[in-house]
Amino acid sequence: MSAGSVKPDKRMSAADMVAQLSDGMTIGIGGWGPRRKPMALVREILRSDLKDLTVVAYGGADVGMLCAAGKVKKVVFAFVSLDAIPLEPWFRKARESGTLEVLELDEGMFQWGLKAAAFGLPFLPTRVGLGTDLAELGGLKTVQSPYADGETLVAMPALKLDAALIHVNRSDWRGNVQVFGPDVYYDEWFAKAAAKTFVSCEELVDRMEDHYADSAQDNLFERCFVSGVVEMPGGAHPSSMPPHYGWDMKAFKAYADSAKDPGDWDAVKDHFVGASEAEYLANFGGKEAVAALPLPIF
Repeated sequence: MSAGSVKPDKRMSAADMVAQLSDGMTIGIGGWGPRRKPMALVREILRSDLKDLTVVAYGGADVGMLCAAGKVKKVVFAFVSLDAIPLEPWFRKARESGTLEVLELDEGMFQWGLKAAAFGLPFLPTRVGLGTDLAELGGLKTVQSPYADGETLVAMPALKLDAALIHVNRSDWRGNVQVFGPDVYYDEWFAKAAAKTFVSCEELVDRMEDHYADSAQDNLFERCFVSGVVEMPGGAHPSSMPPHYGWDMKAFKAYADSAKDPGDWDAVKDHFVGASEAEYLANFGGKEAVAALPLPIF
């Protein structure tokens, strides 16, 4: 086999992935609120010395924990919610403190920003945001159509990411991924908008085509976008990861309660982060307890 045809082995540890991040980076976090969040990778960041991050996310506890730990300089978001707990409590505390920079966007504007970055464009025009304060508060500019209609549109700037973190159902060591469930949403655009994409997975296999060729349609983005992959069963907890497990609402409620005044993150971080992923999972009954969490019904 020639050197040019060698398929790189992209397996690495979560610590190896975080070691490739640096202070001040713009980090995109996949998933959606309390669903399919790469929480094991987020916890690895929480165990690190990283700081001054710009976090780009359809946010959930990932954003709240990073804010609580003082890792974040700015949040670019469409929402930060735990669904059944509408306002993510630790993010709310950080925002109400007035120390956090924010760019709040409509969900469609956010998607358009990721797509602009993925396409290598400086912006994409959209009607979303016209007539609202979002564009003005965010300092967004408008452009005029060069065609006969002459329409004025919001110029949604590209949301370029230094790195993206994504949790998937299955991957092989080359970075071929498979993602299931009804709410995969925009993870592909996070992957394509980022200079590097780090993937954690519930199951790591040898060669996807040798094991799950019939599920090729579940591949959201090509392996060329993946820089590293690590097997971390239960890695989305306490968020959901269908069909493997649902969200842990008991854990979310305890997490929300911990934010009530005075809300001392240092007093609770050992429980919600742990010194290692094994220790964290043990705090919530282990992998078996996570796997037994029922899927939510909408």
